[in-house]
Amino acid sequence: MMRLACAMALLAAPATAQDVAFGEDLYGAFCVSCHGVSGRGRGDGEFAAMLAVPLADLTGLAARNDGVFPVFEVTRQIDGRDPERAHSAMPVFGQYFGMKEVAIPSETGQPILVSAPLASLVAYVETLQE
Repeated sequence: MMRLACAMALLAAPATAQDVAFGEDLYGAFCVSCHGVSGRGRGDGEFAAMLAVPLADLTGLAARNDGVFPVFEVTRQIDGRDPERAHSAMPVFGQYFGMKEVAIPSETGQPILVSAPLASLVAYVETLQE
């Protein structure tokens, strides 16, 4: 319960579009318990051992996409826009990030309208790429 209260306090803080430091804070509040600090999906998050589905290696998203970070797919996975989400073990976090929307460029240059916290979280996940 304390973790949720801290996470909600983070969301109340102002953030600019794609604020990587704010995204890191959000990652720590919402993602690290499963994906771990590294993001490698090797089960180093405290809840990872309880999951039946293997976690994605967040550090290899760009590598698996011909060296281009898949902004659109990552955004859709986190906020629940992906219609295949029903078959994923990852919770939908769109309801937590539903705030003022900003435009961020996808890997093709096409803008995507997302909330400012989600833009920051996606920007942080991009920094995890190896």
